[in-house]
Amino acid sequence: MPDAAMLVTHNPSASVVTLTGRTMGTGWSVRCALPTEVDPAAIRRAIDTRLDELVGQMSHWDGTSTLCRFNASPAGAIVELPDDLAAVIDLSLRIAHASGGAFDPAIGHLVDLWGFGPPGPQPSPGEAAIAAARAGSGWARLRWDAAGRRLRQPGGLALDLSGVAKGHAVDAVADCLADHGIFHCLVEIGGELVGRGLRPDGDPWWVDLEDPPGIALPPIRVALHQCAVATSGDYRRGRHSIDPRSGHPAANGVAAVSVIAATAALADALATAITIAWPGDRLIAAMRIAARIVVRDGNDLREILTPAFAAMLA
Repeated sequence: MPDAAMLVTHNPSASVVTLTGRTMGTGWSVRCALPTEVDPAAIRRAIDTRLDELVGQMSHWDGTSTLCRFNASPAGAIVELPDDLAAVIDLSLRIAHASGGAFDPAIGHLVDLWGFGPPGPQPSPGEAAIAAARAGSGWARLRWDAAGRRLRQPGGLALDLSGVAKGHAVDAVADCLADHGIFHCLVEIGGELVGRGLRPDGDPWWVDLEDPPGIALPPIRVALHQCAVATSGDYRRGRHSIDPRSGHPAANGVAAVSVIAATAALADALATAITIAWPGDRLIAAMRIAARIVVRDGNDLREILTPAFAAMLA
């Protein structure tokens, strides 16, 4: 929303209402400056409906989702994607290209093989199994017609959008609120956040960057004013960030990456890409990414701020 429109819709006397729920295997939370004529229960229903739509398109756990139907399509099938899934695929392929494949939306077989997908925990795979999964994976095998929203299944390829779907959902919920006349809000799903507009007191929506548990780092508070932050780390589900280029979980010592970007979807995808690509900085330099990277160095931790992030704090 342009700054002028944001100021016009700002209401210092509005009440901040908190709404919560569950989606995508985690919780969602919305704090919003609610106009007096708007029913909070109706907004909660609208949010749940919107999130159900996204799950129906992008879940790799729901066998009836559009994503799962694509994964089950025969070789050569061309599938026209609904709007949300098309937007996520388009962004994912752009980040895959920019990151040299460190971020890859087409590694569903590797995710399952390492026990992070719907089949559940698995024994540690051998190199032959990893090689086979890699052979059937890879974003470069996809053929994407962005104008027609059509994606070609090369045969046996499995999409997994867990590195970007929650971020897109955060943006979608904020857009849903705007459709209902709510322009000032902080939306969070599974640790990914976007801030729109202002609090009634005129402040932006302030959030503290998430730190790995048990780690004492200097606190960093950021103002989510028309922007988003996403954090990727190995402290929630273990080393679950799989490097598509090797087929193994990333072993570069990265404990957490927080990225600030214009949208939560972009921040989510970039945080995943940096977690895997580090210490390569080609992606960071090329896209001027604002990120805080926490790296294990023996028994110690190093905090690295990219130039764009440091400039934001200055």
